[in-house]
Amino acid sequence: MKLFDWLIGYKPAPKGADRQSTATLRNDLLAINRKTAPFIVRDGKPEGVDLVAEWKIVDARWYELFAKAGLQKVFKVLMKFDPSNCEVRVVDQEWSVEWRAGVPTLALSANAFRGRKWEKSFGMAFAFKEDLSYGKVYEYRFNTAEIKTPLIEAAHRAGWGWRGVAFGKL
Repeated sequence: MKLFDWLIGYKPAPKGADRQSTATLRNDLLAINRKTAPFIVRDGKPEGVDLVAEWKIVDARWYELFAKAGLQKVFKVLMKFDPSNCEVRVVDQEWSVEWRAGVPTLALSANAFRGRKWEKSFGMAFAFKEDLSYGKVYEYRFNTAEIKTPLIEAAHRAGWGWRGVAFGKL
């Protein structure tokens, strides 16, 4: 492993691993989907890539948690297969909007990101509920490794490398 491989997000295919076809790789990555995961792997045609792993913020259960926290976050891992180099080329995208309304203030902030991202965050709030009891109103966690680790492992099982792309063409 070269000195900067970790920094740029390059993880070569394991030595001696049998290289599977692009179709098998695609199926293996799609097979990661499960109902309990906070992300989904889907076709990437709308984004112009092969596959997209996306945080389930639009899912009703997860959306409610982020809405209570005043957060809206979209995190995607865009994947493009490079058969000539036997690599999955990836770029991370994130948009987030945070809003707070109250008397007498209204605040809104937004940001966007494209490249390679590591993040681990969490939040929790306690307050009086509608029934006047006091307790936890919401709790959430966000960890980019929770999405990326199973994707990288599936690529390696298929004999493919993983290359993060921060600049340039995916």
